[in-house]
Parts: sequence; structure tokens; C-alpha cells
Amino acid sequence: MQIKQALQLSEKLAAISDSPQLDMQYLLCHVLDKPESYLFTWPERELQPGEQESLEQLLQRRLKGEPVAHIIGKRGFWSFELEVSPHTLIPRPDTEVLVEKALELCSLPAARVVDLGTGTGAVALALAKENPGWEVFASDYVKEAAELAERNRQRLHITNMQVLQGSWYEPHSGRFDMIVSNPPYIDPEDPHLDQGDVRFEPLSALTAENQGMADIELIAKQGRNFLNKNGVLAFEHGFDQGPICRNLLQTLGYLEVGTQRDYGQNERVTYGVWPHDGYAEES
Repeated sequence: MQIKQALQLSEKLAAISDSPQLDMQYLLCHVLDKPESYLFTWPERELQPGEQESLEQLLQRRLKGEPVAHIIGKRGFWSFELEVSPHTLIPRPDTEVLVEKALELCSLPAARVVDLGTGTGAVALALAKENPGWEVFASDYVKEAAELAERNRQRLHITNMQVLQGSWYEPHSGRFDMIVSNPPYIDPEDPHLDQGDVRFEPLSALTAENQGMADIELIAKQGRNFLNKNGVLAFEHGFDQGPICRNLLQTLGYLEVGTQRDYGQNERVTYGVWPHDGYAEES
């Protein structure tokens, strides 16, 4: 089988994938240990028997619905590549909007920043990489997720970031100039949980009580006690949760509240500024 013939196997993936051709390219690059450009430079290069067997095995896993990122163990995000595992969410392009907005909202040259529920470490790593003067903290409740984020940090040689294990604010002390998070925000009753890649991702990283709002509410309420004056809170949420998230932040006393749309023009990242100096009273 030639490379160009192997790429045509993407037709088998059309029924289960939104990007069958891209999926096939990822799988083939993984088997050959070559960059994407190699596939189109040498289309008539024949696969060795072992390579063809490996490709067929990976293709069968994908046909059963397993995400490509889990099959090959990595996913591109921002300007780097991340190790991924079934213990965390697979980083998605729309989460880069959270990174972009956070960089826009905080222009301090030496900020103290925390990423709650970091998963692979994607958001924290991007912020730390773009701002070497920032002190970035990342945490996750799941032990395996925190260990994964730490491996990604070490592999990318990010030295201005620290990974901790614990639930939300529990492992952190002091106050921050910015809090970011991509928390669970899907309603546990959402029928889409039985479809696509999310079937292979941990429910604890996807769903939250109160129609998906429970963790967002906790982060926003407790965040007031962890933000410096004029500190920023920014978090990702579901495409239809923008209005309730803005109302939540305004009710809690945040100012300059707004929502950024993702690449599909869905409301995706809501943010606000905490205007006070001192701890907020519980509410």
C-alpha cells in the first residue's frame, strides 16, 4: 500500500468523524513518525508490512470512536504539542480563545496567575510561555491529570509555572492578578454525552450539577477572595451559558463583565474584573 492509497482510507471514517481526512493524516504520520508534509512529498512511498499492520490497528480503534488524540497520545494546542490521556479533556481549538482573551485582559509584565482544573496544562502552559515574567500556577483535583500537566511542563521546559494537586482553590494561597479556568460545564442530562469523542473523556471533567453551572458558580464566588484589586476572572463555558454567566458575575459584584465568542461565533469565554481591595463577604 502506498501513502496516497493509505490516505484514501479516510473514506471509512466519514460516518464517525467530522474530519476524516485529517484523522487519517494524523494516524499515518504517527505510524511513519514523519511530519504531515512528508505524506504529500512522497505519496508513492510504499508502507512496510509492519507499518501497514500498525495503521490498520489504529484505524480500527478510530472506527470504534476512540479519539485520535488518545490513539496517538498527543494533541496540538497553541504553539506546542501536548501529551494527552483518558484522565483529562482533550484540548480543543476553542479553548485557545480563553488564552487569547486572558492575554488581552492582563497586560501586567509580572502577574501572578492561576489556572484551575488545568487538565493537560494547556491554558497555563500557553500563558506561561507567552509571558516569561508571569508566575503561573496550575492545579487539578485528579492526581493523574496533575501528573500529566507536570510532564507537559517539563517536556516544554516551562520554568515559570508550578503544578499542584487539589480541588479548585484548595491547594493555593495568596492572591492573584488573574484566575482562568476551563471547568466542567455540561449538564449531566445532556444527550450529547453519549456521542463523539466525549464518550471517551472523564465525566468529572465534563459535567457539573445545577445544569452545568455548579463549578462555575464556585469559581466565581470564591474567586473574589483570591483576586487582587482589579484582578481578572475569565472562564470557558457552554455555547448557551453566556447570559447566565454574565448575570452571575454582575450579581457577585464583578465589573467590566463581557463574553468573547469562539471561532464558530458561539459565546464561549466570560470575564469580569474584581474591583475591591480585600476579601469579599460570603454570599
